[in-house]
Amino acid sequence: MTTTTTIDRDSEGRTAKPDKPNLGLLAGAATAGAALGMLAMIGRKAAVQAPSALARDWVEALTLEHKAVLKIFDALEATDSRNTTKRAMLLAQMKHALVKHDVEESSVIYPALREAGQVEAADHLTKDHGYVKQHLYDLDNSPKDSPDFLIKVRKFRADIEQHMTEEETELFPALRAQLSEEKNKHLTSAMNKEGFKVA
Repeated sequence: MTTTTTIDRDSEGRTAKPDKPNLGLLAGAATAGAALGMLAMIGRKAAVQAPSALARDWVEALTLEHKAVLKIFDALEATDSRNTTKRAMLLAQMKHALVKHDVEESSVIYPALREAGQVEAADHLTKDHGYVKQHLYDLDNSPKDSPDFLIKVRKFRADIEQHMTEEETELFPALRAQLSEEKNKHLTSAMNKEGFKVA
């Protein structure tokens, strides 16, 4: 029995070299994949920040964010003890929204309140944010099927609604009225930049 070996030859009759992976092609594919990943991340950030960025001013933007958080509360309160996965997902969504909101307010708006002479109000709101983090921690570490879960959610909601009402009806409109149009535009822009970083 004879075995025939086939030798590949190129167009000029030379022995062809065995195929090697084209490293340039692999590097190009990796670069393209990384670029698509970056575009997807930027697109997600833009989508998350869009409602705030499209608002006319910082007060309107923060009010829209408050309403979005309240909708998450509505969805959480509509769950029961069998919806543990849904509760965990909604809680994660709420945590992300509130962290972004906290960065915007704590990095831009509360310092502006202090600068405008509202030091006590800014300190009070900052303290409230500490309690928001405590509520999130407690809910995160509570069994999602516990009968107490919704009791904690409702307590959290009552506390955060009081905070939101104080900001929306008193402190933020008063600050906006006290500042020049140029300063308000600056706050809106600075707040949106901060929000985009964590969106």
